[in-house]
Amino acid sequence: MTTLWDPIRIGRMNLPHRLAMSPLTRSRAMPDGTPSEFAAEYYSQRASLGLLISEGTQPSEDGQGFLNSPGLHSDAHVAGWREIADAVHAQGGHLFIQIMHAGRMSHPDNTPHHRPAVAPSAIAPDAQIYTPTGLKQVPRPRALSLAEIQDTVADFRLAAARAIEAGADGVEIHAANGYLIQQFLSPNANTREDIYGGSIANRMRFALEVATAVAQEIGADRTGIRLSPGSRLGGIDEGSNHDELYRALVAELAKLGLAYLHIAHNGDEPLLQAIRALWPGALLVNRVNRPLELIGQDIESGLADVSPVGRWALANPDLVHRLRAGHALNEADPQTFYGGGARGYTDYPRLQDQAQVPG
Repeated sequence: MTTLWDPIRIGRMNLPHRLAMSPLTRSRAMPDGTPSEFAAEYYSQRASLGLLISEGTQPSEDGQGFLNSPGLHSDAHVAGWREIADAVHAQGGHLFIQIMHAGRMSHPDNTPHHRPAVAPSAIAPDAQIYTPTGLKQVPRPRALSLAEIQDTVADFRLAAARAIEAGADGVEIHAANGYLIQQFLSPNANTREDIYGGSIANRMRFALEVATAVAQEIGADRTGIRLSPGSRLGGIDEGSNHDELYRALVAELAKLGLAYLHIAHNGDEPLLQAIRALWPGALLVNRVNRPLELIGQDIESGLADVSPVGRWALANPDLVHRLRAGHALNEADPQTFYGGGARGYTDYPRLQDQAQVPG
C-alpha cells in the first residue's frame, strides 16, 4: 500500500513524499506586482513540503483580481520570483508558479490602469471584492473579443516562459475557483455564440488552448493544471451536466501529457473516481475541510497521488516534521491571511525554534 511518506516522480521532479503546498493567496506583493521582500523567506521556510505551488500570479495587468497579488509579466517580476526559486531550491524544495487570470473577479481600483475587468461575457458575478477603499461590488466586466482571447492565451504562454526564466520548476494553470478559465467553462458566465460558447466542446476550448500553449512553451512535464468541478466560487454555476463537462475536459487534457492534474474537490465522489480513471498521470486532490487524521487516506486508497495542504502549511513551516513526529500543529490566524508584513507570514514558530528558547 502506498503511504503519504513514499517518494514519487512528477514531471522532472523527484519528490520525497506525497504532501505538497497548495496555492494560497497572501496579498503581500508590491503595488506593481513584484513579490515582497518577505516572499523568499516565506516559501523557503516551507521547502520540506517538496512541491510548493505558489499563490495565484497574474500573467498580465488585465489578469489581476486582488490587491497586492504578484505578477509574472515584467522583468522586475522575474527578478523577484528568481529570488524565491533560488531560496526554495537551496532548501531542497521545488516551485511551481500558479498562473491565474482573475477575469471578471476583479475591480478597476485594484489594477494599474483602472481598466474594466475582462471576461467571456459581460456578466457580473454578484460578488464583492476588497479594494483600496474597502469592500465593493464587483462591476460588470467587458467581454473579450476573439482577438483578445488569443492575446490572453499568448499572455499565459509568455508568463510560463518567464516562470522558467525565473528558475521555477514549472507552472500550474489556474482553471478553478471562479476565475477566467472556469468562467469560460460555465454557462452562467459564458453566453457567447461563437466558437468559445454554447456546447461543452466550445466552452472548454479556451482551457485547452491555454494548456496546449503553455505545454508547448515550457514542456508538458513542467505544466500542471488546477480544476474545481462544481465550485460555486465567484458566482459560478456549471449547470446540471458539469460532470459531463469535466469528463470531457479531463479526457482531452490527458492527451497533452501534463505533469499533473490538481483537483480542488467539492464533494462529488463519483466524478472524482471518474477523473482518477481518466487521468493517466499524477493526480493531486485537495479536499476542503479534510480532518488531519485523514490526510493520507486518498493516497492509501489509490484515489490520489499527492495530498496538497493549505492552512496547515501556512501556519506550520515545519509541517512535514510535525506530522512525522506526531507533534501538535500551530493554528492559523485568519486575521493575518491577507496583506501586511512578516506577522502571520514568516513568523509562525518551528519546533526547533521553540526548543532553543531558554526555559
